[in-house]
Amino acid sequence: MSDDASHFQTLFIIVLVVNIALQRWLGKRHLKHVEGHRETVPESFVDKIPLADHQKAADYTTVRTRVGRVDGLIHAGLLLFWTIGGGLNWLDEFWRAMEWGQLTTGIAFMVSAFFIFGLLDLPMSLYNTFVIEQRFGFNKTTLATYVSDLLKQSVLIFCLAVPLLAAVLWLMESSGPLWWLYAWAVWMGFSLFLMWLYPVAIAPLFNKFSPLEDEALRTRIGSLLARNGLNMQGIFVMDGSRRSGHGNAYFTGFGANKRIVFYDTLLEGLEPHEIEAVLAHEVGHFRAKHIAKQIGLRGVLSLLGLALLGWLMHQAWFFAGLGLAQPSLAGALLLFLLVVPTFTFFLTPVLAAVSRKHEFEADAFAAEQSDASALVTALVKLYKDNASTLTPDPLYSAFHDSHPPAPVRIAQLTSLDE
Repeated sequence: MSDDASHFQTLFIIVLVVNIALQRWLGKRHLKHVEGHRETVPESFVDKIPLADHQKAADYTTVRTRVGRVDGLIHAGLLLFWTIGGGLNWLDEFWRAMEWGQLTTGIAFMVSAFFIFGLLDLPMSLYNTFVIEQRFGFNKTTLATYVSDLLKQSVLIFCLAVPLLAAVLWLMESSGPLWWLYAWAVWMGFSLFLMWLYPVAIAPLFNKFSPLEDEALRTRIGSLLARNGLNMQGIFVMDGSRRSGHGNAYFTGFGANKRIVFYDTLLEGLEPHEIEAVLAHEVGHFRAKHIAKQIGLRGVLSLLGLALLGWLMHQAWFFAGLGLAQPSLAGALLLFLLVVPTFTFFLTPVLAAVSRKHEFEADAFAAEQSDASALVTALVKLYKDNASTLTPDPLYSAFHDSHPPAPVRIAQLTSLDE
């Protein structure tokens, strides 16, 4: 191994160790903070959430955090095995022995790698669904539904990902030094196509979506939608209760396929004025162009990432330092996808801060368009029903939470209502 490869390998190990240590320290802080406040409901929620529900949320958060810490160590160990440990090198040699063309070999190499990654993730997924979620009363998924979903996801990913992968590898091979720019254009076009397709062709494979039928509620929210350029054809109710007791709402798609989706579990627990307030929050994301901004941010980051890959694929130390004996286009792409999250983890709080800013903006819009107090009561019900902790560690939350912590968010909404 060359000195450059050795130095890069050492850097990778150091960054990975720092990454693991930071995540474990944050998790330890979070556990201590949540457990330390388990016996007392925060003052701003004392008349809204019973102690028993607060304790359930603390226990649920504690279990998920502990399991997440174990999962983090497992993934770090697997990353070392696949890279420095030689796992990917063995897989690469296996497919090279078939003596196929570079493109076919590269596709087979990457598809088989991700298939194995998925199999290794399966035990933790089963444990989360049928042990943790079951224990706290959230899981409604049967084993048959789980297997059916897994098979559909696998077929869908294969059908969508293989053509994309083939296109990117072909561009890397044949389109010259600016391949990364062309690949970025293909990736962005593919991402936009998926966003457009998802609400009408992909999501319905897993859930049933029905138009909102409650006439009184339709009348109530009709004016809100009309003055914000939306119509009732874009509001759907999803049968989330088939798989989980958690409730949620989200905005998805764009163009003629844009939709606001309510989980049926959410509608069952909220009053009409609270549903209107939640809807106003989702409309706020639309009016503030948050989806477009997120697409733009992802576009910039992916462009920078592909440009970096365009340079790394010509550096022998990149392959050798990460355990791959023979450089290849597919090897460069797969190694890059595997190790980039280790280096970019430190950007997580920045991206989380952007997301939380968007949530505050959507809340402010909802306060103007409907009723801030109604959104407060709706959120409190959601925190209770979803067993969301009211007392996250602030630093842990800054790294991991895309939404503002419950006390901060409620305080902000309350100030808007004054």
